[in-house]
Amino acid sequence: MNPLDKALLCVNIILERKALDPVLFKVAKLTSITDYFLIASGKSSRQVQAIAQHLQRRMKEEGFTAFGIEGEKDGHWILLDYSDIVIHLFYQPIREFYDLEGLWVEAPRIEIDKKAE
Repeated sequence: MNPLDKALLCVNIILERKALDPVLFKVAKLTSITDYFLIASGKSSRQVQAIAQHLQRRMKEEGFTAFGIEGEKDGHWILLDYSDIVIHLFYQPIREFYDLEGLWVEAPRIEIDKKAE
């Protein structure tokens, strides 16, 4: 599966658990650590944890295992590293505070099909 298809699969999976305002950035030309960043949030730390757990379960079903996961215990900012895509799941106030979208403003955004939301 190519990196963009994998990233879009992640978008669809997190939307199954009602992730809020997903934004997909192509960062391959700006960093060597990954090809895509996916940023989304939840209304509570519990929802963020549920989104992360669902993502891990569904990605495993698709044959992908995360190389690393950080922040799962607290659920304020969970980072899941799938090599060519890194997913940042935030509790909404934490997302606003760190403003990753502002930090990666030069990165092209990939259009997300909002019908899935």
